Amino acid sequence: MTTEEIVRNVPKVQLHDHLDGGLRPQTVIDLAKEFNYKNLPTTDAGELSEWFFRGANKGNLIEYLEGFAHTCALMQNKEALERIAYEMMEDMYNDGVCYVETRFAPVFHTDKGLYHEDIINAVLSGLEKGKKDFGVGFGLILCGMRNMSNTLEIAELAVNYRNQGIVGFDLAGEEGGFPPKQHLEAFQFIKRENFHITIHAGEAFGKESIWQAIQFCGAHRIGHATRLIEDIVFDKDGNVAALGDLAQYILDTRLPLEICLLSNVHTGAIDKIENHPFPILYKEKFRVFLNTDDRLMSDTTLTKEYVTATELFDINLDDIEKLNLNAMKSAFIPYKDRLHYIYNVIKPGFQKTREKLLSLKS
Repeated sequence: MTTEEIVRNVPKVQLHDHLDGGLRPQTVIDLAKEFNYKNLPTTDAGELSEWFFRGANKGNLIEYLEGFAHTCALMQNKEALERIAYEMMEDMYNDGVCYVETRFAPVFHTDKGLYHEDIINAVLSGLEKGKKDFGVGFGLILCGMRNMSNTLEIAELAVNYRNQGIVGFDLAGEEGGFPPKQHLEAFQFIKRENFHITIHAGEAFGKESIWQAIQFCGAHRIGHATRLIEDIVFDKDGNVAALGDLAQYILDTRLPLEICLLSNVHTGAIDKIENHPFPILYKEKFRVFLNTDDRLMSDTTLTKEYVTATELFDINLDDIEKLNLNAMKSAFIPYKDRLHYIYNVIKPGFQKTREKLLSLKS
């Protein structure tokens, strides 16, 4: 078995996936035809996939986000939203993902007159059908946007749907100039309701963004956190000499960090993949795990993210299991459900793979 086959077959957990960043190229083409949308550069699925990837791989977040103008333009009716959510679940199943938390911002899907409730119901319907057909568990996270003032409304929607499949609230979008503490009302509401918060921080802005997301806004998880490396001191040999107060706090409290290797290169959060802080954070025992971020834009899968880590950072099957257990422990679903996935799905799945590899060797 190849490394890729092994990684694809083991049960994996994905907690940082953007619904509008993961459409299938053929679906983009189908929907463009249906909506008479003329702005696509090509109607060939292979070429379109490459075009999205080229556009996203510019090394800065603002240009990376430009591709979303096309995907969001095609996510403006209930049928399209339901289809995209359903196909995401099928893609997760084919990638060996046993549980996924996907996220999106309802505000980007109102151009044709849909109400926020219509949008959320359509996405949840697609996810539910996907769960029924493919056996993949899911949670949906609603994103408020940093540069908009309606984040409290989105936070309230998230809480209203907490028993129908929504598991948390996120703040996304351009970091520079839009600090998370501008949205304190939304975060305080979520905290009062005993609900879950994840925040994009430390991707395009420094460690201060991460500190603010945790200590002002009460984040339970951090999306990316790439710049946490700024709070770690290294000796002349490149070994960790000391942790700053923030890094130490994150380590001590087991605050989960949603790492997205490939997209961090594409958005310019890091200059090249070899310099990603992930192996340092993992070695120092931070609670990290891998995610895809935007599968279409970054031309990636969760399998590809883990294979990349095995090739560059020398992680093995035991590490991949540990990372996925980290992810499951960090999911925004009830404790009992997390234990179910850990003891009935993930551990047995990895054990089965080990036994199969042993039998192939003998």
